[in-house]
Formats: sequence, structure tokens, C-alpha cells
Amino acid sequence: MLAIRRTAALIAAVVVLGGCSMNGQGTDRGTGSGDRSGGPSAAAQTQGSSAGRSQGGSGSGGSNQMRATQLALNGGIPSLGTTVFEPEELPQFETTGTFVGQKVQELRGDLDQLKQQISEHNQRLQQLRSQTRDAARTYHSNVARINTRLQLGTTPGNPELVRMWNQARRRLGTVEQTVNEMNQLSNQVSSTARLASYLLESVQAAYGLSGAVERDHEQLAVLEDSTNRTVVLIDRLANELASDIARQNSYLQRERANLSTLSLAIKNGEFYGDSLSNQAFGAPTPPSRAGGAERVGSDQPLVVIRFDQDTVNYEQALYSAVRRVLDRRPEAAFDVVAVAPQGGEQSALALSKARRQAERVLRSLNAMGLPPNRVSLSATTSQRANVNEVHVYVR
Repeated sequence: MLAIRRTAALIAAVVVLGGCSMNGQGTDRGTGSGDRSGGPSAAAQTQGSSAGRSQGGSGSGGSNQMRATQLALNGGIPSLGTTVFEPEELPQFETTGTFVGQKVQELRGDLDQLKQQISEHNQRLQQLRSQTRDAARTYHSNVARINTRLQLGTTPGNPELVRMWNQARRRLGTVEQTVNEMNQLSNQVSSTARLASYLLESVQAAYGLSGAVERDHEQLAVLEDSTNRTVVLIDRLANELASDIARQNSYLQRERANLSTLSLAIKNGEFYGDSLSNQAFGAPTPPSRAGGAERVGSDQPLVVIRFDQDTVNYEQALYSAVRRVLDRRPEAAFDVVAVAPQGGEQSALALSKARRQAERVLRSLNAMGLPPNRVSLSATTSQRANVNEVHVYVR
């Protein structure tokens, strides 16, 4: 039995090393891209040390699994404010019977209505916050279940994962809907803030009315203080609401990109991790006029994908390599170069086919979340190439 286990482990190691290897700048050795394509012919070679080699066929490595686990533990809930904006109640005023006293009662009624509006705004805000948190918890629960299935291994395009992905997308849509409703609430709060400013001016102007007794001015002072506190309260409400909207918009942008990457992972039946767009920051170096084609044969590529079979599964190793570069250099950009064998009557046809294959790699990078302005595409021929290849260089 022990001999059988040793033999099985040796065979698995040969398939992994033959299918996908990484050996260069700080990238780990990927293990999941070539074993499905039938052997070493579907090689995606990258630069990196073998010290960080991932286990279990996950080319994105243990760090991505830790991110997914931590996200599941934290719930991935967008950061929202927690303040409750409840205005204080006004004391009852004794009617003085004067003209100013009647004005005081009118202003008090207006302030009561204003406080009621603020209370309704607060109630709506807390409701929207609760809806956002509930939808985000369900969304990240579905995403965590999908990532767990992908890490354990599954079939490409698994319909169960597609169904869970659709559920996650709908829950993210619920978060988006709450953002729209928060924007509407923000407009209402702005209108109430203008009303509060007008009411404060009216209270202050009432001091100048003739025919008042001392009690009227005492009540006006109470109204002025309460109105001032109400203005401050509604300003805080408006500011915190604006912060909630900004945070949720940032959250939605990030999670839409993650969903796009997750869709590609489900399609290929492989675990990738977060979208590359969440790792790319800063201004990238612009590409050369040749788009990177001049680097073939002189610079060491980050990834080499050989297309000597109809089906070449390279996405996991490609994601892993690019992700590790962006972890170290968030401003990095990449040159995707189609390389065809040089010479022969079919050279032009081979170059055209190699370019189509490079375009496929480019689409994969975009689907993984890498912004289009960080990738260039070019094509060339090389005497060193025996089959069509696609080289990816770090810029």
C-alpha cells in the first residue's frame, strides 16, 4: 500500500512539473495550468523561485486562500457609519398671548416638523444600512462557498457554481439598489438642511419684532439653541450619508471586478483570487513603439505560453504570476507578444494565428481585472520558436 502511494505521488509530481513551471522574479511555481491539457506540451513557463510553490493545484497560492478565508470570516461587509441621528424633544411653551408669543408658537411648530423629518431620514438611513449589511453578508457567503469549491477542485463551468454566482450577483445588485436609494435620501436631507437654515434665520429675526414680553424672548432663546443643534445634527447626517455612499461605490467597483474574475474561474474550474484591478495602482510606464516585440530574445519573459495543442489551459499560472508582480509593484504594466516560428512558407499564417492566440491571452488578463491601459499587444517572429508562443513581459 505504501509503495502504491509513493508511485502515485511521483506520477502527480511529474504531471505538475511538466504542465506548468515558474522560475523567476519572486513568482511562485504554479501547478494548475498544464495538467489538464495533457502534459508538458501545454507549458506556461514563468520566472520565479520554487520556494513558494503552491500546493493542491492552486496557481494563486496560499495567500489567496488566506484572503478568501479572512473575507469569509469578516463577512466582507462594506464599512458604513453607525451614528443614530435622533433629534431632542422640545419642552412645552407657555402661551403669553402676545403677537410675538403667537410667532414663537408657529416657529415651535415648524421646528417640530423639521425634527420629525430628520427622525424619518434617520430611520430610513438605518434601514438602508441594515439592508446593505444583510445583502453583503449573503453575497460574501456565496462567494466564499464558490471559492471553497474551486480550491477543492471542480469541473469547468459547474452549473452549481454558476447558480451560486448568479445568486451572488443578485445580492450585489441589492447593495447597488441601496446606494441609489441613499442618493435619493441624500437629496431629501439636503432639502431639509436648507429648511433648517431658513428656520434658524426666522427665529433670529423674531427677536426684532415689537410687542414682546420677557417670556417671549426666553422661549425664542430656547428655540434658537434647539434649532442650532438641529442644524448641526442634520449637517452630520448629510456628511455621514455622503461617506456611506462613497464607501459603497468603492466597494461595488471592487466587487464587480471580483465577480468578473470569479466568473472566469468558474468557467475554467480553477481558483484565482481577487480581481487584478484591486492590485493595480499608480501610473504605468507607457509601452514602446514596438509594443514589446523588440524584447523577444533579449529580455526574460515573465510567462511563456506554448500553443502546440488545440487546448492550452494557462489562465491559473498566468493569474498567479501577474498577481505576484502587482503585489510587489502595483504600478507595473505588461507587454503581451505573439511569437511565431521564423521562416517557411506558412510564416505569415503562423504569425496571424499567434496574434489571435495573444489576443486570447489579452482577453484573459482583462477578464481577470487587469485594466486595458496596463497591457500592450504586439507580434513578431523568432528563430528560437518551434511552435506559436505568447510571451508576457513586465514593463
